Amino acid sequence: MDANIVQMILGGVANVVVVLLVAPFFQGVLRKITARIQSRQGPPIRQPYYDTFKLLGKEDIESGVSPKMQRFATYLSLASILAVGCLVPMGFSAPMNGAGDAILVIYLLTLSGICVLLAGLAAGSTYSLVGISREMMTMLTLEPLIAISIVIGALHSQSFRLDTIFSGAIYQTAGIPVSGLIMLVVMLLAFQAFVARVPFDISEAETEIMEGPLIEYSGPKLAIFKYAQMVKLVVFSAIFIGIFVPWGSGLFLPLAWLIFWIKVSVLVLMVTVLAATHARYRIDQAIRYFAAMLAVGFVALIIASNGF
Repeated sequence: MDANIVQMILGGVANVVVVLLVAPFFQGVLRKITARIQSRQGPPIRQPYYDTFKLLGKEDIESGVSPKMQRFATYLSLASILAVGCLVPMGFSAPMNGAGDAILVIYLLTLSGICVLLAGLAAGSTYSLVGISREMMTMLTLEPLIAISIVIGALHSQSFRLDTIFSGAIYQTAGIPVSGLIMLVVMLLAFQAFVARVPFDISEAETEIMEGPLIEYSGPKLAIFKYAQMVKLVVFSAIFIGIFVPWGSGLFLPLAWLIFWIKVSVLVLMVTVLAATHARYRIDQAIRYFAAMLAVGFVALIIASNGF
């Protein structure tokens, strides 16, 4: 086997292993800081690890209209987001750059959201159906934003290669990168929604529709869905960093890797503060907010198509 292929596979596996290890840690940090902001003691940072292992050890009770679809959606939700983790840079260049392109990343991110829809549909509960209707409306107005960001980077670099898109290509213009700066602001405003945290966790809304699409799930299936949600926080942070703040990734490996995780920590802190200080939006408020962001995103795309 060619040495480059072996290196590519090992890099992708390393990304997946690191993401699986650190995702519960950042979830624990998020919960701890949230508790402190709300003047509570809060659980220990390692609590998400305990919760995950506890759920994985429980009996796998199946309920709903289609248990087979429930199993399929459960495993695919985690697999799709981990596949994205293989493709995006995390302190070093995109490890599996030759295994896919930016279009594949868009498809995999969309597939991860579709799995939630399939899970809720297979459960058949009234609450789950309400949850997937909200999730579907959110996806239609939110998911195009990440695609627009990637396409703008592709327009500026004239390539869909991952190593060019995730290296600040969105700013590669002859003058001031107007479209890149616009999308930076848009994606910062939308980042909370991409990782499904308050005030944009509308499809799950524990106090309103009791986890929505996941209401009928327990044990290992619930653990996998929760794990996928934790992994999303890290993977979307890596995507955001690769597209909009890639500076420092070209340094020698230990320092570049350290700088990357500092950036991820800053994004997690931002998500935590916003979640702890804002009330959940209603679905109509969220749709109007996303629609406004989408309109601005299309303006940025038009500007980028004209070379700015």
